[in-house]
Amino acid sequence: MLCMELGIKRHYFCLWLSFLREQAQLKANVIEEDTEEWQKDSTFAGLERVGGVDLSYVKGNDTVACASLVVLSYPDLEVLYEDCQMVTVSAPYVAGYLAFREAPFLVEAARRLQEREPGLRPQVLLVDGNGMLHHRGFGVACHLGVLTGLPCVGVAKNLLQVDGLAKDEQHKGQIRDLQTGGDVFPLRGTSGRVLGMALRSYNKSTKPIYVSVGHRTCLESAVRLVQACCRYRIPEPIRQADIRSREYIRKHLSSPLGCTSPGPGRKEDAEPKH
Repeated sequence: MLCMELGIKRHYFCLWLSFLREQAQLKANVIEEDTEEWQKDSTFAGLERVGGVDLSYVKGNDTVACASLVVLSYPDLEVLYEDCQMVTVSAPYVAGYLAFREAPFLVEAARRLQEREPGLRPQVLLVDGNGMLHHRGFGVACHLGVLTGLPCVGVAKNLLQVDGLAKDEQHKGQIRDLQTGGDVFPLRGTSGRVLGMALRSYNKSTKPIYVSVGHRTCLESAVRLVQACCRYRIPEPIRQADIRSREYIRKHLSSPLGCTSPGPGRKEDAEPKH
């Protein structure tokens, strides 16, 4: 029994070490500035297609999920393309390395889109998760951006408490000061670096979302784009990807409502893991 336990710990450590090395290599390729002409225009003139991705897990099963990619028109935010596919998530969850579980399926969805409908390739991806607002400055939005080459923006529903960021009274007070849709405040860590922005995306929602750079965008452009894509609290590309992945699971499994869950690691948005 002891040998088995030691073997498991050794395997987990080796896996963590390989993730750490690969993550560091990928991080070196992140571009934290605008690279597209449309990003430089105040109205995003030239932007026509915005993608959104999501992974929804079957409730009670952290290995079966639906990977979803949608492409919406901009600025009308009408669905032009959708791809939902059931996947088996075999990689174990390692705190701080969620992308190694989920990103491969989303990269594959982007590849299928390029093969099937290259004219609908998104000009930017909004990702349900963090970008540079992360323990090591390289969340799933960065990971996906580097692997696909697409501009990516991280959009999280909860605050990832890293670099001294906390859901304390000061943070709650800053949230109360967000009076209307479009109001923001910077997420400045104890290092002095601004890791992202808290955005009140919708007048009727008092809960902010947390926007961070993924790849090939600056933070200001990322926030403006997310705000422009919001009909409700969650930006429409991510919202549609989530809706369609959940519906696909219900149809695929012939299950009733409430058959999905966030999956392991999704609560790391709210709680630190180290």
